[in-house]
Amino acid sequence: MPSHTNLAPGIPSGKAKYSGLSSTGDGYTDLQFKERPPKIPHKAIWLATVLFLIGTCLSVIGSLLLVGCISQGGSERVGAGAQTGAPVLLSGILVFPPGFSHLGIACHASKGCLGYCCDDIPGFDDQHPPQP
Repeated sequence: MPSHTNLAPGIPSGKAKYSGLSSTGDGYTDLQFKERPPKIPHKAIWLATVLFLIGTCLSVIGSLLLVGCISQGGSERVGAGAQTGAPVLLSGILVFPPGFSHLGIACHASKGCLGYCCDDIPGFDDQHPPQP
């Protein structure tokens, strides 16, 4: 009678690593329930840092343009700061919050604070949605 093996082709029978289930157990092993360490989304954290820095710079520059501390051109352009400062400030206000929130999540997750995890940061490497 030929023996039946479940080895993939090319794997010698002496090199296969397996472990049998105990006959008294319920068919489950502890390895099935072991949590994998979370993947750290490095690209997303770098993007959040860039968004945070750009948003901060644009907000500061836009505010200074609106107030008149920074003038664009000479003194003959009265009111030019208000015209160029508003779009710059608006751009900074739109770019700042996503970077700030994702950096906050990353910092709290790295410290191990309860309720924060790197899985909460959307990453670029995700091919499929995360499994619960």
